[in-house]
Amino acid sequence: MASASAVQATPSPSAASPAPSFTERPWVRRAGALLLLVVLVVAPLVLPQFANETLARVGVFAVAVLGLNVVMGYTGQVSLGQIFFLGLGAYVTAYGVQHDWNVVVVFLLACVVPAVAGLVVALAAARLGGLAIAMVTIALPIVGVPLAKRLGDVTGGSQGISARMGGAPEGSGLYNDQWTLYVVLVIGGIVFLLTRSLVRGKFGRAFAIVKGNEHVASSMGISPYRYKVLAFTIASLIGGVSGFLYMYVIQYTSPETMSFGHSIQLLAAMVIGGAGSIVGSILGGAYYVLVPQLTNEIDASLTALLQGAILLAVLFVLPGGLASLLRAVTRGRRRSGAGNGAAAPSTTPPSTAGSAPAAGEPETERHGHA
Repeated sequence: MASASAVQATPSPSAASPAPSFTERPWVRRAGALLLLVVLVVAPLVLPQFANETLARVGVFAVAVLGLNVVMGYTGQVSLGQIFFLGLGAYVTAYGVQHDWNVVVVFLLACVVPAVAGLVVALAAARLGGLAIAMVTIALPIVGVPLAKRLGDVTGGSQGISARMGGAPEGSGLYNDQWTLYVVLVIGGIVFLLTRSLVRGKFGRAFAIVKGNEHVASSMGISPYRYKVLAFTIASLIGGVSGFLYMYVIQYTSPETMSFGHSIQLLAAMVIGGAGSIVGSILGGAYYVLVPQLTNEIDASLTALLQGAILLAVLFVLPGGLASLLRAVTRGRRRSGAGNGAAAPSTTPPSTAGSAPAAGEPETERHGHA
């Protein structure tokens, strides 16, 4: 009996938790992060000027898409005015540079002013739901464009405003395009890392619960109103960061920067990249910058048609956006590994429960147990 029980209690190797896949091993993740860091450091030094300028613009709009993802992808709130906060951050940056303010002060103001504006809007809009929030956020770029034209003394009116601030420091040995890309990579990288920590922590879990069901969130002691306001404010702040980087890279902004059409393009970039995904935000920024260039090379008169076709094709094949392709490949590898593990023959002796009596066991004892 003791030996039989011991055999039954012996855990089966196939029942144990499967070993982590190759890409999930800690040393592989650390090596991948180190390799990525090396690539980001070396790339601006070896790429041509056009490539550096293009990558810098991708970084700008990747940050803008990230802000939109916080409020829509992670919290589930409809926002069609994210481009307004990018434009507001760009105007604050341009105004500060023209008045020779310290660049650190300019950066802080470019973050704080859009964040405060977003907080004011969120305090009123977060109590609404569904299409009501969409209507409030739609008003932001619609009102922002004529307002920027009217405030000509500050914004330059319809002509816009320019400010040069992307030059490489003397003695750095870098060209302007290299320095600009490094600035975008550093600031954008910090924003992405902070946002990743946010959405993977307790705030991210609260955002997900609010997105899933607000009534369930309330029953768990999570205030949907408070977290919607928080998400909208954070998204506005990130929009201000993207506005600062926009001015650093483009060095010019106008009322057209915050037009409603650009807001829709930003939303499409988030959807194509992948809602609720850090990687999807980067892919969305690449889509925002690269696809219009590609469609213009094919036929400038068919740009809108080609972009619409690309949007429909991606959503039809990958409803979760381009980022879902990476998830699908990862899940497929895990299932393949689990299937191979299940098919492997077990080396554990079969259980003796219900089988013939063990040799040497008294028959009367067996009947007594029965």
